[in-house]
This record gives sequence, structure tokens and C-alpha cells, in this order.
Amino acid sequence: MFILDTHVLLWLVAAQYELTEKVKKILCDNSGNLYISSISAFEIAIKHNKNKIQLPMPPDEWFQTALALHGIDELHINSEILIKSASLPFLHNDPADRIIIATAMVHNAKIISKDGLLQRYHDITVVWE
Repeated sequence: MFILDTHVLLWLVAAQYELTEKVKKILCDNSGNLYISSISAFEIAIKHNKNKIQLPMPPDEWFQTALALHGIDELHINSEILIKSASLPFLHNDPADRIIIATAMVHNAKIISKDGLLQRYHDITVVWE
């Protein structure tokens, strides 16, 4: 089971050259085993509303279309994930990333991410290179 960090979904859709060969292979070889946290929809909508990213359609449509086109399932945030994210060591202060980390822990999943800070958490596996 693999959880994509938000930037991985954005790059998968519009900038695949940013993805490593290892990540491309994982994405191709693990159809039906790719997931993303609901918090990524929030991050994408915020970035879009602040004009940090451009999307060809409203964020809600873009998110659902991207997931459907790439066979990615959404993992919803629940109280277990939120409590786990609050109890993590403060190695990473971004709440969205903390929720993604906690989601991986709760679901015993690997995270696909370029973010080196995530690798400082010993209870998860981060895949990139």
C-alpha cells in the first residue's frame, strides 16, 4: 500500500519529469494499491486559491478526475489519524504532512514523497530514490 504525498499527485498529473524512475515504476506496478489522504484535496485547493498552482478546472473536479484517471483511492481522515498526527514528534511542523504521516502509520503504508523531513520519522517508510 502506497500513499502519495500531495506534490506526487500534482507531478503525476502535470509534471511526470519530476518523478524518479523508481517512483514511476511503483506507480505503474501498483495499480489498485495507490492511495492519497483527503488532506491533499485541502492542500491543492489552498494552493489553487492562493494562485500558487494553476488547474484547468475547479479544485474539487480536478482532484476527483486525477484520482479516477490514475486509479488512486482516497483515504479519509478520521479521529484516529488526527490524534496520531498530534502525538507525532515535531520533526515536521506542516499539519498536512503530519496527517499524511499519521495516515501511513494507521494504514501501515509507505509514503511516496520527495520531502526529506518525512524520512526522519522512524515508524514509516518513505520511497523516492
